[in-house]
Amino acid sequence: MEKALANKKIVLCASRKIEEMSALIIKQGGIPILRPAQGTTFLNEELEQHLHHIVHEQNDWFIFTTGIGVEALIKKAKEYGIEQLLLQSIRRAHVAVRGYKTMNVLRTYGITPCICADDGTTKGLIRALQEVDWKSKKVVVQLYGDSIPSLQQFLVKRGALYKEIWPYRHTPPTFDVMKQLTDDIISRAVQAVCFTSAIQVRFFFSFVREHGYVEQIKQAFAKDIVAVAVGKVTKEALQEEGINRVIAPAHERMGAMVIELAKYYSMM
Repeated sequence: MEKALANKKIVLCASRKIEEMSALIIKQGGIPILRPAQGTTFLNEELEQHLHHIVHEQNDWFIFTTGIGVEALIKKAKEYGIEQLLLQSIRRAHVAVRGYKTMNVLRTYGITPCICADDGTTKGLIRALQEVDWKSKKVVVQLYGDSIPSLQQFLVKRGALYKEIWPYRHTPPTFDVMKQLTDDIISRAVQAVCFTSAIQVRFFFSFVREHGYVEQIKQAFAKDIVAVAVGKVTKEALQEEGINRVIAPAHERMGAMVIELAKYYSMM
């Protein structure tokens, strides 16, 4: 019996766990194509200064968007000798989170958020924050590599005193990689493209907008190329760019993403 991904070229836009995902694709009969749509991650050099300001201020709210970002912040605070001050500052404030991973990380430090998105997405988080009076509230929003304009606009519009903190930032991928990925999609040289983070989606669509390929890319994804997301946040980012047919697993795991794609093809 032929395997679900037999002879199908599957693009991986990830920059980590490449070998693991490639092995899964090959096991399903597919051919992995590496097009990392995410540059290197580097420490925000201003982080220490920002953390010192935060722990010595009275903040009303902390909003955490990623579990890995929470872990990175606390780890760096420990290196700077202010871990307990940061945890005390968070415990004194109201806490909101976007997803279950973030909530689980905070609970290991004895912090239970009072607000959590019902679906793990930014839209869900904003819906959950609707009933709060944000006027003149000091709000610290943890980001990780990617900005969230919709969340910032929501809070600022409602009068919040908005402050971002970034443990890490991502650099854009190279021109050559983005051009090759664009050509792969437009020429239908591949059958599916797997995105494992929202920042990959942002970088890719920023490139195609800048170079005038948006409509061609949308047409390809609408008819011939399958867009695959690792989870809800990445799927949401694709949909915000006008890509409506998106395959995503119920549980946000890279392995589950490949299996979900295989199921999709097996049902065709």
